[in-house]
Amino acid sequence: MKQTILITGASSGLGRETAKLFAAKNWNVIATMRTPEKESELNQFDNVLVTRLDVVDTDSITKAVNIGLQRFGNIDVLVNNAGYGLIGMFENAGPGQIQKQFDVNVFGLMNVTRAILPHFRERMSGTIINISSMGGRVTIPGGALYNASKFAVEGYSEALIYEMAAINVKVRIIEPGSIPTNFVTTSAVFIPNNIPVYTQLMDNVVPRYRKATEHIPKSSAADVAETIYQAATDSTARLRYVVGKDAEFYLAGRNVSNDQDYIDRMRGLFIE
Repeated sequence: MKQTILITGASSGLGRETAKLFAAKNWNVIATMRTPEKESELNQFDNVLVTRLDVVDTDSITKAVNIGLQRFGNIDVLVNNAGYGLIGMFENAGPGQIQKQFDVNVFGLMNVTRAILPHFRERMSGTIINISSMGGRVTIPGGALYNASKFAVEGYSEALIYEMAAINVKVRIIEPGSIPTNFVTTSAVFIPNNIPVYTQLMDNVVPRYRKATEHIPKSSAADVAETIYQAATDSTARLRYVVGKDAEFYLAGRNVSNDQDYIDRMRGLFIE
């Protein structure tokens, strides 16, 4: 029997590239998205099922899982990819914006995972791949909400590995650096700043973030998809997969420094 993967947020970026790669590798692919009626590429593959799934709509999650099982008979890998970056000074964020950041990046991811676990438990097999970010372990000004959501994904995933051992299910975390679909370029939702004291800091964030690693080659969405494939087919108990030299750069700085040295270094980069 062919292996089957379910991918959330497959309408663009990492999700789309991952769906195309697994389809080319002869996997069955359940490519989920909020508006499947707009899709015109993935539904041309015989081994790809395009269906609706909105991570904040639990009924749509249940329906997508059931439709996928009816079509392919099994699901072997779940890729929790749907998410976005909310960027801006925390004081400017409204309660609804804060709630939505966590509803999508954290609670939605958990809801999809919970929906697939009975199937994995019945089969005593499966792999959960959660798309985090280097921003799940390092932070930048203006990223308080996005970073908090990805830190939550990291903590959730790391704790989940112990529970999943009981049913022989693997858990993976993918930590990309900057790519063309990254939250500081095309897929961010920026919170307008209406508090003058924050203006200079907010103006510093994107250019200084880019300048710090402008000498380092960046990864593409296809590179991340290849790493997801590696994680899906890896027989080891490895948890984290870092993608991109810039991610390695920031994470190395975090790993070799104590907390105060690291914070002082980042303060110098963005503030001083």
